[in-house]
Amino acid sequence: MAEQTSSSIVVAAQPAAVMDVIADFRAYPAWIKGMTSAEVTVPGSTGQPPAQVRFSLDVPPIKDSYTLAYDWRSGTEVSWTLVEATLLRSLDGVYRLRDLGNGTTQVTYELTLDLTVPIIGMLKRKGEKVLIETALKGLKRRVESLA
Repeated sequence: MAEQTSSSIVVAAQPAAVMDVIADFRAYPAWIKGMTSAEVTVPGSTGQPPAQVRFSLDVPPIKDSYTLAYDWRSGTEVSWTLVEATLLRSLDGVYRLRDLGNGTTQVTYELTLDLTVPIIGMLKRKGEKVLIETALKGLKRRVESLA
């Protein structure tokens, strides 16, 4: 059974700037460690971010290509669910943005990950935590470098 892992970080930017970086999938390989490609497979409706994206990831022990479907709930929340993959059984998550009012945004990343191959729960949770922390730090660096 998959368990959820989450973490938060404060970014020196408005929520819209953070969401712009989250929605710029083609740039993911430039700032997400281990991301080798990101290709929009289903564009969003006019003026909306993509609906589905195909990724290739190589972060030992996970090397996989997978497709995620996105639900852009608002300007401060986006969630995704796994459509297809080889190694992953589930990869569901959400970014929640909270405007802190002083030109900063709290970004919370929640992730539920499950693999088709058995792995000790403690190792899987540690891997999830590393994945989340790496993504949040990369997101912070990317957003703040564009500000």
